[in-house]
Amino acid sequence: MKRYFVLFLGLFLTIAVLCQSDNIEERIKKLEETLVNQSNLIEQQRKTIEQLKEEIELLKSTRMEQKTDSKSESKEVKLKSTGLFGSSSLMNPNISVVVDTSAYTSNLDKEELEHRYLPGFTPSPHHHEEFAIEHGHAEEGGGYKKGFHFNYAELYLYAPVDPYFNLYTTIPFSEEGSEVEEAYFVTSSLPNGFQLKGGKFKSGFGRLNSQHAHMWDFYEAPLPYTAFLGGEGLTDTGFSINYLPRLPFYLNIGGEVFQGNNEMLFGKEAKNGPHCYTIFAKTSFDFGNFSTILTGISFLKGDAYNKSIEHGSAFRGDSSLYDFEFTYKWKKSKYRGFTLQTEYLYRTQKGNLEEGDTINYFKRTQDGLYLQAIYLFGNGRWRIGTRYERLNLLKDEYKINYTNIYFGKDPYRISTMVEYNPTEFSRIRFQHNYDKSCRLQKTNNEFILQFIFGIGAHAAHSF
Repeated sequence: MKRYFVLFLGLFLTIAVLCQSDNIEERIKKLEETLVNQSNLIEQQRKTIEQLKEEIELLKSTRMEQKTDSKSESKEVKLKSTGLFGSSSLMNPNISVVVDTSAYTSNLDKEELEHRYLPGFTPSPHHHEEFAIEHGHAEEGGGYKKGFHFNYAELYLYAPVDPYFNLYTTIPFSEEGSEVEEAYFVTSSLPNGFQLKGGKFKSGFGRLNSQHAHMWDFYEAPLPYTAFLGGEGLTDTGFSINYLPRLPFYLNIGGEVFQGNNEMLFGKEAKNGPHCYTIFAKTSFDFGNFSTILTGISFLKGDAYNKSIEHGSAFRGDSSLYDFEFTYKWKKSKYRGFTLQTEYLYRTQKGNLEEGDTINYFKRTQDGLYLQAIYLFGNGRWRIGTRYERLNLLKDEYKINYTNIYFGKDPYRISTMVEYNPTEFSRIRFQHNYDKSCRLQKTNNEFILQFIFGIGAHAAHSF
C-alpha cells in the first residue's frame, strides 16, 4: 500500500512540474511579445516627436524670415525717407587712444642741443629753426630739451562705412594743439585683388614710412628718413591703388598720387596741384618652419620749390627718392624671436638755387642706410636691440655751380635699447644714442626713457 502511495506521489509531482514548465514558457513568450509591442510603440512615438520638432523649427524659421523681411522693409523705407547720414544701422566705431611720454638727458648743454642739425641735409637753425634735425618729436632748435616730455596722445577711429568702404582717422594731440594726421577711406569689396584708398594718409613708400611712431622699434626715425622725408615721413593728401595678384606668395604692387606737401622734398610752394608720384612693389615668403623674408622697392618723384633748402636760398627743380627694404624675421614662438631689418634710401635733386637775383645750378645726390636687429625673449615681454644709421654711405654730392661743397665727416648714429612690455597695451623703453650725425660738432650721448600706453580697439599693425 505504501509502495503504491509513493509511486502515485511521484507521478503527481512529475505531472505538476511538467504543467508548471509549460506555464512558464507561455509566460515568457507572452512577455517577449509584450516587449516587442512596447518597443514598436516607443519607436513610433520617437518618430512622432522628431516630426513634431521639425515642424516647430520650420515654424520658427518662417516667423524669423517674416520678421527679417518686415525689418528690411522698414529699413528701406527709413533710408528713403531720412537719407544716408540719418539711417545708419552700423555699430559704434572702434576707438583707441595711445599716449607717448618720455624723459630725456644728454651730455650737451642747452645751447649745443638747440643748434644741432644735419649740414648738407637740413638747414642751419640760425636760418630756419623749423628744419633742424628732429629727435623724435623735437621742440625748438635742433635737439630735444632735457627733462620730462609729453610727446603726444593719438586718437584713432575706425569703422566700416558700408559693405564697400572702411573709414580710418588718426588725430594726434600735443601741448601745441591737435591736427588731423590721417583721414581716409579704403575700399573693401573690389574684385581681382584691387584696393583703392583716398584722403590724407601715410604713403606706402618704404617699410617704416607707413608706421606710426608708437610702432617703431626705436624712439626716433632713422637718419635717412629724417634727412630725406623729415621726422614724420611722407604723409599727404592724395589717392592710391594697390593690386594683390593671386600667387602662391604675397605680392603687393601699388601706386600713389599726392598733392606734394612734404617740405623736405618739395617745399610748401611747389607746383600747384598734385605733383608727387610713388610706385612700389613688395613681397614676402616663408622658408623653413619659423623664418620669413619681406622685401621691396619704392620710388617717388615730384616738383620742388623749397625756400628753406640752405642759408635762405630757394631751390626749384625735381626731387626723386629711391628705397630698397629688406626684413628677415625668425619667430620660434610668440615668446622668442629675432628680426633683422634694413632700408637703403637714395635721393637726387636737380635744378636751380635762387638767392635774390642770383641763380645758380644746383645738384644734390645723397644716400643713407639703417640696419637694426631686435631680439625677443623672456616670455615675449622683453626686447633688446641695436641700430646703426649712416648718411652718405656710397654717394655724397652737393654741388652749386658745379662746385662740390664739403660739410665734414659723414653723419652716423649708433643706438641701443632695451624694453619691457608688461602687456600688449603698455611699453617701457630705455635707449642710448651715440650720435655723430652733426658732422664736425661735438658727439651727443643721449639717454631716453620712454613710456607708451594704449587703450581701446586698435586696428592690426602691418607684419
